[in-house]
Parts: sequence; C-alpha cells; structure tokens
Amino acid sequence: MTHKNHTSRREFLRAAAAATASLALASPSLAQSPARVVVIGGGFGGASCARALRQLDPSLDVTLVTADRQYVACPFSNEVIAGDRAIEAQQFTYEKIAAGGIKLVAQMAQTIDPQARTIGLADGSTLRYDRLVLSPGIDLRFDALAGYDEAAASRMPHAWKAGEQTLLLRRQLEAMDDGGVVAIVVPANPFRCPPGPYERASLIAHYLKTRKPRSKLIILDSKDAFSKQRLFQAAWQELYPGLIEWVALSQGGKVTSVDPATNTLVTDFATHHVQVANVIPPQRAGRIAEIAGVTDKSGWCPINPVSLESTQVPNIHVIGDACIAGAMPKSAFSANAQAKTCAGAIVALLAGATPTSPKLINTCYSLVAPDYGISIAGVYQPRNGLFADIEGAGGTSPLDAPRDVRAREAIYARSWFETIGAEVFG
Repeated sequence: MTHKNHTSRREFLRAAAAATASLALASPSLAQSPARVVVIGGGFGGASCARALRQLDPSLDVTLVTADRQYVACPFSNEVIAGDRAIEAQQFTYEKIAAGGIKLVAQMAQTIDPQARTIGLADGSTLRYDRLVLSPGIDLRFDALAGYDEAAASRMPHAWKAGEQTLLLRRQLEAMDDGGVVAIVVPANPFRCPPGPYERASLIAHYLKTRKPRSKLIILDSKDAFSKQRLFQAAWQELYPGLIEWVALSQGGKVTSVDPATNTLVTDFATHHVQVANVIPPQRAGRIAEIAGVTDKSGWCPINPVSLESTQVPNIHVIGDACIAGAMPKSAFSANAQAKTCAGAIVALLAGATPTSPKLINTCYSLVAPDYGISIAGVYQPRNGLFADIEGAGGTSPLDAPRDVRAREAIYARSWFETIGAEVFG
C-alpha cells in the first residue's frame, strides 16, 4: 500500500514537471528572453523613443546607441549665437536615461545587417535586435555646393549641428567690425528646422542692432517662400527696418559657389564679399540610414506613417529629421511625437497586434527678439503613405498681435524647451 502511494506520487510529480516544461515552451514570458529593441541616435527622437519603450513595456530589453556622451540641442542654439544664452544650457547627459533601465552604448554604429538583425559597432562588438529604431538626424551634404566642404566650415560655419560650430559663429560675430556684413545662405527644402534660418537672422539682427548698429545682414535663399514668412517679415519691419535684406530664389538668392579664403558668395546675379558667412548646406538623413538601406534617392527615409517602419527594410523604424514625414516638419517637437508613436507601434507589433493610426502634433516656436516670439502649429494623420495636415487643426500666431502677446509666446517657447528637455533627458 505504501509502495503504491509512493509510485503514484512519483508519477504525479513526473507529469507535473512535464506539464511545467511544456508550459514554459509555450509561454513567451517564461521561455523567451525579452524582446530586444535597439535605438540608434541620442537626440530628441532617439532618447524619447528609448524612454517611451521602457515606459510602455518595462520587460523590453532597450539599448540606446549614441557615440556622444553629451547631447547638444539645436533648439535655442540661435540664442547662443546671438550672445543671449550660454552653450551649457543646451547640453544634456544620459544618466537619467540609464537610470530608467535603458542600456547605453557609447559607440558609433558602423554596420547594419537587416537579415541577421545585427549592428556592428566601432569597437568591433555586435548588437542583436528584434526591432531597430534609427534616429540619426541629418548629415550635411558637403558635396552639394561648389567650394564648400568640411574644411570650409571652419571658415564659413554652418552651425546646423549644435556645439563647436555654434560657438564659432558666435565668435565671428563678436570679432566683426561695426559696419560689417553678415550673410546667411539657406538651402532649398527639405532641411532641418524650416523656420530656423529666419529665427537666426532675427536674433543676429538683434545682436547687431544693440552691439554693432552700422552692420547689415543679408539672407541668400534658395526658395521663394519660407515658414512663417509674413510673421517674420512684419517683425523685421517693426524691429529691424533696413537691417535685414532677404534675397529670394527668383531675385538671385541661390548661392552657386563659395570661396572660404575670401568669404565670397557667388549667385547667378551677384558676388557678395562679406565679413561673416553662415553657410547652411543641403542635407540628408544621417549616414547610418544609408548603410541600413532605408534611404531612397532623395537621401531621406520613406516610412509607413502608422508605425514609422521603413517601407524599404522590415523591422527597422526611422524617426525624426531623417524620415520623410510629408507635411510634418523636421523639428525636435516632431521627433518627440514620432518617437512616442513609434514606441507604441513597436510594442503592438511585438505583441502580434496591429498599430493604431495616430494623430501627431507639432509646434515650432521662433524668437524674433529675446522678448518676441511667434509660432506655427499643426496636427497630422496618415494619408496616402505620408503625414498630412488635418485641415483647420493648426495655424500660426496672429499677424496683428500686440507686443504683450509676442512676449508671452517667447515665454511659452522657453517653457516648451525646459519641459521637453526634462521629459527626454532628465
């Protein structure tokens, strides 16, 4: 009787063990390691996406790959150029991101194998992924303007990636003579931050008006229209009459070649010799996007706007400045919004679900003077493979707003920057 009971118990335990093993094989949570999501790029897009992934699904294995241990933000860097802001206010670190359970890899990603789903790093090591997010920002097309290359940027700074270039342009403005001419060369669309060159012109004009009032600024533009144009031009007439000259494409504004040795800018109609030349060259998606095979002939990355997944390579998502987002501009606000949408889509896809169609918001603030702000806002949804405007959902600052309204918008702009900086990095 006792022997029979022991036998039955052993059989029961064997059956229970087999059932447990079988359950382990069937259950992803018990049998499989956490899904691996790697994010390349530590700016507003990449850092936002990494944090959103962990918040939506703390079980995910999330790795953020960024070669820089410190991020220098482009929004508000024009105030640094104009001498109204310290560069330190633009600098963010990744300690709080790492404290949130995200692995940090301070390496340059050099290769991507979409078939093997592996990433080769500069130190020779390899990362594996189930889903990959690319947020590489922009690369400058140094081959797109005759006479302008990476070496020329030390003489004619672009300052379109914040950091040392920002400070170089600031030093050049400080060193120029009162009565000197500053030129800003603006590329054709698309490029990072469409209102950025005109905000820069405004804040440099403010600097010149208050420090070097005999100086002038000329904008040589490869376009006939620009973002918030009526608002900017009305403000220029009010604040800087006769100081800023905008030369449109049809008036001969497109620069065809430069000579850094003499600070000369050549257009189809004229040659400009200036004391300070800020040359913003054409752009494309960051180099790793091309390596991954997700760029098209434009140099940018086509995506599915519902999931932000590349239309060219499966399991790779592209967010921020690098992607082709239709009506949605290349801005930090856009990158942050796309990052959250992308994170939600990835969590859904890893669970075998279908991502829901999103609505995304973008607001671009611009400072025309330290106490004078303007803005443009939009709401976007997927349509015909791109993000399209939702009519009537956005708009710009009123053209005839009083100065106290402009002052409040300047405060809103700074509050937005503080808020997004804290949300993303700290």
